[in-house]
Amino acid sequence: MPGKLDRCNGWNDLSDWYDRKQGDEGDLWHRTLIDPGLLGVLGECSGKRVLDLGCGNGYLSRRLARQGADVTAVDASPRMIRNARRHGSAGVKYLRADAARLKGVPGGRFDVVFANMSLMDMADAEGAVREAARVLKKGGRLVASICHPCFDTMSNSGWVAEKAMGEPRAVYRKVRGYRELFHEKVPWNTGDGTRAYTVSYHRPLNWYARVLRSKGMAITALEEPEPTREFVDMEQQDGDLDGPGAQEVPLHLIIEAVKL
Repeated sequence: MPGKLDRCNGWNDLSDWYDRKQGDEGDLWHRTLIDPGLLGVLGECSGKRVLDLGCGNGYLSRRLARQGADVTAVDASPRMIRNARRHGSAGVKYLRADAARLKGVPGGRFDVVFANMSLMDMADAEGAVREAARVLKKGGRLVASICHPCFDTMSNSGWVAEKAMGEPRAVYRKVRGYRELFHEKVPWNTGDGTRAYTVSYHRPLNWYARVLRSKGMAITALEEPEPTREFVDMEQQDGDLDGPGAQEVPLHLIIEAVKL
């Protein structure tokens, strides 16, 4: 487990690679699988105050700012914030901060807080939800995309392909350890023949429901993004099972909760 001072869980060292990977539109998984569902739940944000919690290189913050939102983008990694600023900051205020300790961010300010694939990489995700609730206006919304806790339990889950004679190949999802709270290192292929690692945390679905309720928030939507045709085609070209598998079993979950 990372030390107490490592609030970035390995992402600071990966920030330059991640910036190249996401660019200004997001990589294949974000652009064609995760983001369409997230943006659909976010809805129209023009004229609203929006907080991006765990902004990475800030590409979604900049997209919302171009559409008229007043955006504050937060990340614990100084290199992520540095790279985000290099893309331009029109309409976006970048802030280096731990999501569970939003120092300098006043309470009751924001209409929307969104966390795009970041909560499951935070050691103190409960603190991040607490802070999101604090900075939201009454009736404000938290929208978060995460790895689906029911079907993507890191090394405790995977695809199984079976093919009977004369029948199309069937793809199944195997899962174990769902009820456990655990964390593990996640390997990333950075393209130079080496691997780097971040830390991710599995929490069952009822953990999120309990934490949100304890912070005075009510779940108002659950969405499971469906893969686009582009995603399925690209994954099949690479020979991966994620394309056909994701058509039947969701790998991501989007949660919307309203501050009461």
